[in-house]
Amino acid sequence: MRVVVTGVAGSVGSRVAASLVALPDVDVVGIDRVRRNVEGLTSYHVGDLRNLDLEPLLAEADAVVHLASAYGSDEFVDASVHDTRATRVVLDAAALADVSQFVLLSSAMVYGARDENPIPLTELAPIAPNPLAFAENKATLERLALEWEAETGAALTILRPTTAVASQGSSWVARTLQLAAGLGSDSNPHMQFLHLDDLAEAVVAVVHASAPGVFNVAPDGWVRADEVRQLSGRTPRLPIPKSVADQIVRLSWEAGVVATPPGIMNYATFSWVVSNDAIRALGWSPQHSNVEAYVEGYDARPWAMLNAKRRQQIALSGTAAATAAIGLIARSLTRRFRS
Repeated sequence: MRVVVTGVAGSVGSRVAASLVALPDVDVVGIDRVRRNVEGLTSYHVGDLRNLDLEPLLAEADAVVHLASAYGSDEFVDASVHDTRATRVVLDAAALADVSQFVLLSSAMVYGARDENPIPLTELAPIAPNPLAFAENKATLERLALEWEAETGAALTILRPTTAVASQGSSWVARTLQLAAGLGSDSNPHMQFLHLDDLAEAVVAVVHASAPGVFNVAPDGWVRADEVRQLSGRTPRLPIPKSVADQIVRLSWEAGVVATPPGIMNYATFSWVVSNDAIRALGWSPQHSNVEAYVEGYDARPWAMLNAKRRQQIALSGTAAATAAIGLIARSLTRRFRS
């Protein structure tokens, strides 16, 4: 069996490649924009997917695992445009090479985060991402892949992982949500944290089973945001209404103050946890709990070392000052955009 992995140098791709090459009679061809040490590959090709001659690279491939993404890289101004174009190119090349299975890494964000979401969401839930470029782009990529499946008759596998984390390798989603976590304290959503090792093994499971369809990838169960804040030692969030938090995030993004894009607050405020029953039926099972994955993926703050009384004293004394600071930031940003 020959498997082509795009984004092979990334935190997910390198893990997937390592697991695949360990299987008997599996050849792995890696593609990425950068060259890194990924052992056991049959071949490694460096270049931008939009410009590479992919047809010979995909020749004789049984499966293509498309993990490459521009999100999280400062190299591209518009990651969505890049990812859409790159995915089109890979799908076209896979069709010409008569690849029998295409695996697309999407995101559970495509379901959208809303107060009325069922807990958990299954693969039958409608695709309705919130206005966030990353989530909307993943929905676009899924649509392109489904059109490819209808035209080629090949097997399409779509994986929708929840927030993926690991030490020094957390996903763009995880890093962005962490930046947004300091606002919107009137919410206590259900949350999930998937270890990147478990995500990689999910990819290997669907390739090994040649399983078509859509699969959520998540640990068993979920945790509440309040529990996550206790684990991280993050100070209690200020009681800022979501509408105000949205405005602060938008103005800060437009001013280049923070790397938190508009629209992320919905995903930090409302639940979008998913069921893993479908992928479990393939024999996959998570080896890390939500708490274990979170603790490894995020560094605890010094706040976590204080006892409950001291935390309360600091929180009470700091709330007024922090509220005033946020007001000053908001007014400053507003004046900047009016001038």
